[in-house]
Amino acid sequence: MSDSSVNKDEKIVYNVVSFTEETLGKRDNVITTIVSPHTGKEVKITGDVDEAMKFAVAHAGQDVELTAARDRKLLWKIDLYLMPVICLLYCFQFMDKLSNSYASILGLRADLNMRGDMYSWTGSAFYLGYLVFEFPASRLLQRFPVAKTASCFIVLWGAILMLHSVPQYAGFIALRTILGMLESSVTVSNLIITGCFYRKEEVFLRVALWFSSNGLGIIIGSGAIAYNLVHDQENFSIEPWKLIFVITGSLTIGLGVLFFFHVPDTPAGAWWLTEEDKIMVVERIRANQQGFGNKHFKIKQFKEALLDHRTWLIFSYALFSNIPNGGLTNFGSILMTEDFGFTPKQALLMQIPEGVIEFVGCTFLAFSASYLVKSRMFWATFGTSIAVIGEFMLAFCSNSKARLAGLYLSFLLPIGFICLLSVISSNVAGHTKKVTVNAIYLIGYCVGNLIGPQTFLAQEAPGYRTAKICIVSFGTVSLVFLFAIWYSYWQENKIRDRNASKSEEELEMIENHEFADLTDKENLLFRYEY
Repeated sequence: MSDSSVNKDEKIVYNVVSFTEETLGKRDNVITTIVSPHTGKEVKITGDVDEAMKFAVAHAGQDVELTAARDRKLLWKIDLYLMPVICLLYCFQFMDKLSNSYASILGLRADLNMRGDMYSWTGSAFYLGYLVFEFPASRLLQRFPVAKTASCFIVLWGAILMLHSVPQYAGFIALRTILGMLESSVTVSNLIITGCFYRKEEVFLRVALWFSSNGLGIIIGSGAIAYNLVHDQENFSIEPWKLIFVITGSLTIGLGVLFFFHVPDTPAGAWWLTEEDKIMVVERIRANQQGFGNKHFKIKQFKEALLDHRTWLIFSYALFSNIPNGGLTNFGSILMTEDFGFTPKQALLMQIPEGVIEFVGCTFLAFSASYLVKSRMFWATFGTSIAVIGEFMLAFCSNSKARLAGLYLSFLLPIGFICLLSVISSNVAGHTKKVTVNAIYLIGYCVGNLIGPQTFLAQEAPGYRTAKICIVSFGTVSLVFLFAIWYSYWQENKIRDRNASKSEEELEMIENHEFADLTDKENLLFRYEY
């Protein structure tokens, strides 16, 4: 069992993981030595534990009462300082992705002599780079300070985006690929940071807020930037499509600098939290049975992630749900002009409702999971069902207004993706396992988005019948996987409740066991949120 002792030099030794050696196999023999700012004593922690363990042990003995009122005040403070910057990052990164779609109707295809499926490959190239670099990016974010590493990625991708205004087709494809490699860091970093600050039940709404800020990216990109560039294009010395890349790239670089100085790597490093606040944050997240993270790659957790059937259910959902997404992200503007008959200026304005529906709709569904029916999987499947109905309308309605309404409804589809991002954050424990499942999930996302543009066949313009049938088919399949994931978590919790044992009681008595970097399968006290 766990033990603590004081030797003649008044050194406190905590062995927080020895209780797991017999059942889980011998863990890494790691000893971390810190000096407690509270007692002034040297503290040694044995076992390869979570970063939060060091903070918890260093501040042992500092009693802070976390009342309901103080908890609400602290949550508001975290939201105020953290969420606007993360939401703005996701807004900008989606605006960066859509810059390709806007440019496609403002002269990009003509100026770069694109014919046949050449434009489709500008969309697929981005996700090819994303796919290749997803796991290395995830590993870098685990190994190095997460916010600082992410900010370096952000500044670099802003610079690459600005360079999109320079090359011919081959260079443009190369830049799209590099851009995808760099943007592969954003979702993982946001998810790690969110998981450090919020309880399980709070994660879904926060992930929905920053992910659905994609909708704000549509509103700003199409309405505030692209439309005004077209409207005043005679006042510019270079083509509007080139200016789109220059403007969005420069905004991204500025945000990367802000991210570097403002966003902490862990709550312990948050400049806007007092020492007492930091202790309360640690106490708040104990209920997650997880901490801040662990910088060491653990092969056992990696293998567990690969052998967990839920990993592959989650991967399958990401794959099938993002085939429609990849097509609509890159061909949304083209559908507006070729299928619905709008002028380029009208097409840019008509995309604003898409952003409104995604931001307001997805946020409302996540809000409902906190205050109405308290099940995020319920609201995810509900929202996805509405989106699939919209996809059927887009594919099979003869009336153009009904098709347009269907296109708008399909922008509720991200609610399922948002839900599973929050599921990974709260339901996958063990930092290496979490990073691995994140990477696999986003690889599925990449492959789906890579395939999506290829379903839009140039010879089928302007109706793109094959693409619309694929959108309906894969959207429906993704809904089936959502139900399967929901059932899997419900069943597992039932089994754990039924088989509750004395080992759980013993584990609960061990101080700071929540921060021992155990996986959800190793930790007998862990329960899944659905």
